[in-house]
Amino acid sequence: MLPNRLLRSLLALLALGLLAACETVEETRRSQFVLPFLTDGFMAELGAEAYAEETANYRVLTTTREADMLARVGRRIAQASGRDYQWEFKLLDAPDVVNAFCLPGGKIAFYTGILPICANEDGIAIVMGHEVAHATSRHGAERMSQGLVAELLMAGAAAGLEETKWSDETKGLVLGALGLAGTLAVLLPYSRDHETEADEIGLRFAIRAGYDPNEAPRLWERMAKLGDGGPEFLSTHPDPLKRAERLRELIPRLVAEEKARAEQPAR
Repeated sequence: MLPNRLLRSLLALLALGLLAACETVEETRRSQFVLPFLTDGFMAELGAEAYAEETANYRVLTTTREADMLARVGRRIAQASGRDYQWEFKLLDAPDVVNAFCLPGGKIAFYTGILPICANEDGIAIVMGHEVAHATSRHGAERMSQGLVAELLMAGAAAGLEETKWSDETKGLVLGALGLAGTLAVLLPYSRDHETEADEIGLRFAIRAGYDPNEAPRLWERMAKLGDGGPEFLSTHPDPLKRAERLRELIPRLVAEEKARAEQPAR
């Protein structure tokens, strides 16, 4: 049985959830858990600082055809999102890095290593839509909220274990098990949920911006050829081929919904 102090600590920390703002993602209406102090302004400041630090590690390409294309696609997708962020789009000279990111506040960077996977402007739009969707859906604030609560829970558990007569080895095993369980049960699946959500919302943005949505499954099929990153349940990203299959199934519905949306009279 857990010590009383441990139980009190865990209950007090879990009560933080009652203070969290209940928000929704516009396109999916999913409820979110975001701590109240993680406002858009605060997250944008953190995003701008992290963006400056990361992009300073690479040569930023500004005059190449690819850089021009990236900026053009970025502007179109950002406009399609309907969010008035301080958008920035940078192409980082890193041919070995197959990645892109968008930090809170609309700070986006592509590493040149992902361009062969994108293959064309439509492919860039699919990745861009995905990254923009992370920002507009406030995934950064949600993940930070989860991380803070997880850290507090672990701190409460550690404090409670100090009152037991268990050996240091047993205490370490308990904390390790709690940490692993929390990661597998909450943090990693939630991240996969964010990725799946960003896939769908980002595809909507790409469709609104006039890009070919059928490039989305092709892109993830190309990504799958890079190799297996390990079991999906231990990954923060869904399996590429499963993403391709899901997106291929989604495209007809999303195209129809976005067409109907565009035909609605302006309010």
